[in-house]
Order: sequence, then structure tokens, then C-alpha cells
Amino acid sequence: MRIPTWTSEQKPQPIELVNAILERRGGAFINLDTALLWSEPLARGWNTYLKAVRTELPTDRKLRELAICTVALLTGAAYEYHHHAPDFLSEGGNAQQLEALQRYCSATLLQFQTNPKQLPARPTSTELNALEALTIQYAAQMTLTVKVDDILFKALQNQFSTTEVVELTSAIATYNMVARFLVALDISPEH
Repeated sequence: MRIPTWTSEQKPQPIELVNAILERRGGAFINLDTALLWSEPLARGWNTYLKAVRTELPTDRKLRELAICTVALLTGAAYEYHHHAPDFLSEGGNAQQLEALQRYCSATLLQFQTNPKQLPARPTSTELNALEALTIQYAAQMTLTVKVDDILFKALQNQFSTTEVVELTSAIATYNMVARFLVALDISPEH
């Protein structure tokens, strides 16, 4: 990590904030927490907001985790992938789908480097169903080009309610923020 690991001796934080983060994490900080705790308002807001995005949205969690894994792979956020690939698997995904996602992201990054104006295409792997492929394409377009083409967005609207579109979009946008924070500070996965 490019910054020192936070400790309460170096930068005291309110005990209720520290306890809220520990409660959400199951009793132990992860490396991301020890970066965020350098800023009380940031740590407090992050803890509340990310808890909502991770655990309180009713939109299909497997698809959200797949989208988050897509963001992680396309941004080079190994930490994010390390934490979310297991969640995708626990929500019913499988290793073959993650391998298909990795292949897609590698090919998409190569294509993007060659032609950054070309919007990412939908994955064609037989390991992914139509809804998963649509979710991955949406996450890829949001991550790499920011702009989402109208045809893709219409396809989303045909498959998801407005609430689901908003929640999926929020999860992808949120984890783009997380990825950029992790990569810029070089926060590595716990061992």
C-alpha cells in the first residue's frame, strides 16, 4: 500500500465508527478499511453506502457480483476481484463462468487498446447465459467507455425493471470508484 496502514494510535477515530466497520466486516478490518480510516467522513460514508450496495439491494446478487468482477478485471483491481469472485461463486456462479469472464475481459482490453472508441461487445461464451452476457457487456461499456449505447440500454430495459437497472448501474458505478481507489493506493489483497 502506498500509504501507511491506519492505526488508532496514528489517527484516532470515533469508537462507534470503528465498531460499525468491524461489525460489517465480521470482526476484522480488511486492507481497504485501514486506508479509509485515515478520513473519518470518508470511512463513515463508505461503510454506510457500500453496505447498502453490497447487501441491501434486492436486484439479483449473482448478477451484481458478476458485474463487479467485470469491473475489477477491466480496471486491474486484483483486490476487488479477490473479494468478489468468491461472492459470485457463493451466489451460484461457477469457475467456468469466471474463466469465461477472464477471457472476455482480456480480449476486450486488447480491443479497447487498439480502438478505444469501439464499444465493448457482448460475450459469446457458452458458459454464460444471455442475462449474464448482457450484464457483463453493460459493466464493460460503463467501465471502459463510460457511454452505454442505446441498443444495449434498451436490451437492459427489456430484461430488468427500472429499479433493477438503477441498482445494477449503481453497483457498477460504485465498484468503478472502489477499483480506482484500490489501484491508485496500491491496496493489495489480504493473505
